[in-house]
Amino acid sequence: MDTAHLLSAYHSRLLAIEHRSPLTAETYEAEIGRLLEWAFHEQQNVLNLDAQVLQRYIEYRRDVQSLDSRSVAKAISALRSFFRFLLDQGLRQDNPASLLESPRKPQRIPKVLTRETVDSLLSSIPLDNPRGIRDRALFELVYSCGLRISEAVHLDLQDLYFSESLIRVVGKGNKERLVPFGSEAETWLRRYIAEARPQLARHIKSRALFISRRGKRLTRKGIWKNYAQLASALGISSKVHVLRHSFATELLSGGADLRSVQELLGHADLTTTQIYTHVDNAVLREQHRRFVPRLRGYTE
Repeated sequence: MDTAHLLSAYHSRLLAIEHRSPLTAETYEAEIGRLLEWAFHEQQNVLNLDAQVLQRYIEYRRDVQSLDSRSVAKAISALRSFFRFLLDQGLRQDNPASLLESPRKPQRIPKVLTRETVDSLLSSIPLDNPRGIRDRALFELVYSCGLRISEAVHLDLQDLYFSESLIRVVGKGNKERLVPFGSEAETWLRRYIAEARPQLARHIKSRALFISRRGKRLTRKGIWKNYAQLASALGISSKVHVLRHSFATELLSGGADLRSVQELLGHADLTTTQIYTHVDNAVLREQHRRFVPRLRGYTE
């Protein structure tokens, strides 16, 4: 089996057998593509690689290509999955990647924006063209529902339920959830669908909720780029995912319980949601230091 067919078969397995999300399947396939390219330059046959050689590959990715521990852990996860695939195909008798030790992922406290900053950011979107109205509706919805960008990309028109103020979201692992959206998001969604979307779609029929100026489904890269331009213009250093973090933190600050926030965010594990309690504690500590003069010099 040549490299192209091998990667194609592996990608199909990720979706059909391992039930990975399209984004994860794309990421894993790209990682294995890098492994195959590295093995070729090292004059190694991927079907004969042992754990020692795989460890050398991981060290190359970490030291030469400057991967952080999270990315290294993801690369190792992809290798384990790929060699399981080779094992099931009868191309290997073992899984050498199972012997690789994943680094501990550092717990990063997500960056968040204040409500005032989010308001300024969204209000700065120019509304003199259909794309501006689309972006206002998009980012209002992402913030109102705490969506992942990949989830926003895959929304269809039929996923909107205006009468109940709900959207149907397909998250990681193809798990569906219903998420309520606020009145501000509803206002801009209605305006986008009535005014801007028809101008973007023109004669092209698409079921996608958010579309590009060519009438096709808007991409993750397109959303990242548009947000980056908005943030840069206001001197804000953040990526679009910060809207999701800010949504979760606002909920917890307002008294929402962890289980409810977990459900709204589509987290499989409650420990993933718990990181936002650390954000909230950090905000509280900063406010405490600002407004209690005796403790301004306090250090932990």
